[in-house]
Amino acid sequence: MARGRMLRSMALAAALSVVPAAGGQISLSSAVDLALHGNPRVLSAQDDVKKAHAQVSESHDVYVPSIAAGANLGQSYGYSPYPPTLFTVNSGFLVYNPGQFSYMRSAEAGLNAAQLALADVREQVAEDTALAFIALQHDQLRAQAVGQQSGYADKLVTILQQRVDAGQDTPIDLTQAKLTQAQLRLGAMREADNVASDKDRLALLIGVPFPSLSIDNSFPAQPDSPADGPSASIHGYANPAVAAAFASAEAKRMQAMGDARFHFWPQINFFGQYNRYATFSESFAQTQKLYQFGSGSNTSLSADAGAFGIQITIPLLDKTRSAKARESAADAAHAFHDAQNAQIEALDGQFRARHNISELELQGEVASLEQQLAQQKLDVLQVQLQAGSGDPGTQPMTPKDEQKARIDEREKYLAVVDAEFQLRQATIQLLRQTGELEAWLKAAATAQPTAGAAIQNGLPAAPKPQP
Repeated sequence: MARGRMLRSMALAAALSVVPAAGGQISLSSAVDLALHGNPRVLSAQDDVKKAHAQVSESHDVYVPSIAAGANLGQSYGYSPYPPTLFTVNSGFLVYNPGQFSYMRSAEAGLNAAQLALADVREQVAEDTALAFIALQHDQLRAQAVGQQSGYADKLVTILQQRVDAGQDTPIDLTQAKLTQAQLRLGAMREADNVASDKDRLALLIGVPFPSLSIDNSFPAQPDSPADGPSASIHGYANPAVAAAFASAEAKRMQAMGDARFHFWPQINFFGQYNRYATFSESFAQTQKLYQFGSGSNTSLSADAGAFGIQITIPLLDKTRSAKARESAADAAHAFHDAQNAQIEALDGQFRARHNISELELQGEVASLEQQLAQQKLDVLQVQLQAGSGDPGTQPMTPKDEQKARIDEREKYLAVVDAEFQLRQATIQLLRQTGELEAWLKAAATAQPTAGAAIQNGLPAAPKPQP
């Protein structure tokens, strides 16, 4: 118990070592590290690995002599070849079993499967944490942008109210502006709720108190060659989950081989026993009299007795074990076919994910150019508001047009934020499918963090109204 508490304390200290100081911000890699230290799914998979280690030891330890000691105190009546004993020592171990070598290899394959399953669970937890992290990033950026739009809508309503009072615009224009204002206020409220929900989920995943949780807006650089074909990089398999499935199938195959090797194969065991009889008991005295009478001499019955030898068993007919062997073989074949199907599905998923990333990158480029175009139009409008259009036949620009242009530019920016978020999601999901997510995050933690393709470590400042 004390050792368990010490290990838990060490794990907690290691987890807390990556928590930033008060007022600091948590990076993506730090958030994933925190989640991996204490997530119950990871701890459960680690317990499975410990169990598999014990099963490997169990399969080897049948060759190690077992020793047991005990006593058999009491009285017997009449003839008894086994008088009470002060103590008894029994020992035995397996010498030869043709199926045991297969059972040992089955246990080792099971350990390999458990270790690969642990790697897959870590990838799952890393994916959940990374997706929660970038969702919080995304919704924070949206909340800021929608808040800016709401501010522009407030100013637009004020301008239109003045123009309606002056007879320059109709009440319909004012009502439309108020509708936009209300919609943006509702949107800002929803975005704030989304941010709170995302922060709560991430806080639960990484074990950081909700009020003190603060994240940065950096994101590791995109992996190279996202459009390459599907890969099989984990021991020749698509990802750790598929590799674990094949390792588990191999464990069942070796188990089936062991179950099948029993007909007409000798099984050899060593046995040994030592008894120290209770010479002071009446039962021993009666047994000694019977021994002397049967032997026809005054030879005393020894207080010590022992035996050792080899026990050889050759199974000739055992229908139950034959049926069990067929069951094990069918189970192994089923597991292998399931693993093959998992490999096919995983490689197909990787192929689709890579092409999806290529499409999302182009969508992000389109959204970025549209936002740049809206910003350039806004810049031109600001110049026209200051200096006039210079063309007497052109309708002069007004502050109302400026606020509408600002709202439109922020709308285009929201499209950039959404496109970047979708690309990041797809990247994380692809890395999860290939089993490379945790390694990529670790490598990114030591590299210089970079911004996304369109977002430069946060939301660009909104254009300030001209006086």
